[in-house]
Amino acid sequence: MLLILPALTADSCLTLLCTCAWIVTFARPPDQFSSTMSKMERNTTFTGDILQVQGFDISPKFTYPVFVLLLLLYCSLLCSNIGLLVLIILEKSLHQPMYFLFCNLSVNDVIGNTVVLPQLMVHLISTQRLITYNQCVVQAFYSHTFGSASHLILIIMAIDRYVAICHPLKYSAIMTSRTVVRLSVSAWGASLVLVSVLIGLTVRLSRCRSVIQNAYCDNPSLFKLSCEDVSINNVYGLFFTVLLFTCSIGSIAVTYIRIALICWMKKSQELNNKAMQTCASHLVVYLIMLWSGCITIILHRFPEYPELRKMSYILFHVVPANLNPIIYGMQTRLLRDKLVQILQRKVVPA
Repeated sequence: MLLILPALTADSCLTLLCTCAWIVTFARPPDQFSSTMSKMERNTTFTGDILQVQGFDISPKFTYPVFVLLLLLYCSLLCSNIGLLVLIILEKSLHQPMYFLFCNLSVNDVIGNTVVLPQLMVHLISTQRLITYNQCVVQAFYSHTFGSASHLILIIMAIDRYVAICHPLKYSAIMTSRTVVRLSVSAWGASLVLVSVLIGLTVRLSRCRSVIQNAYCDNPSLFKLSCEDVSINNVYGLFFTVLLFTCSIGSIAVTYIRIALICWMKKSQELNNKAMQTCASHLVVYLIMLWSGCITIILHRFPEYPELRKMSYILFHVVPANLNPIIYGMQTRLLRDKLVQILQRKVVPA
């Protein structure tokens, strides 16, 4: 024993003490170690401006086909919606309240998809999916504004259809250009205020993570970057969603029930045809948007299905934006007639 002790030099003793400390530290039960790490994580503030976007988990052989598909869908919605805008602006016969509301919907679809899809396509084929925090906040802001404005614009369109069908003699007096402009400004204003509060509550939080666990930036992905208490964000987010969907579903349901009652009581074939022509397109567009939006919100509560949630959100943006011009163009007689005239118009040689 005495022969061994002199062999323990100062360096050997230091190594032995470090080894013992390592064993004491890391030999604790896993839950205790995890608790310590989560406390350390909560006390860490991430100040970097560059965020990593998780993106889609797609096999390399499907990357470019998916990219091409998204590009075609994006080009399609741009051409159809901008074409509808130009047609309504140039044709004086289409300068009516209903078509002005179509313009609101087309502008909203173009802005909402332009904010999300180009960045998504870049990240799809890029090896580094990076975005600055400020860009992420802007993308989330416009993305949520797009969703809420879509609901509010469709509510106004339902009111317009109700007045046109149930009070046709008073329609020109009630739905004046000034009234439509005020309703449109109110829809956009309410959407901007609600979303500003939503994003503002998230921006105030400190960050301890730098990975967006999504293929795009939205409010839940942003406040998940924080290790602070996000109860206020969850409560306001739930209030925002319930308020928007209650007003939307309630208004559409009441409006269409009253239209159905008026058609049933008057028993007029002409009135029924008018209601079917103008209301069917609106109802189809609304149900598509409502279905895709509800799936996205529900899947946020099930983190075990991340890819399905990402896909449903892209469908919420892409599908209604591509179908809106087609559905309204086919179902609205005056608009359909103008489109047919343009397509059949022949160039007269000089």
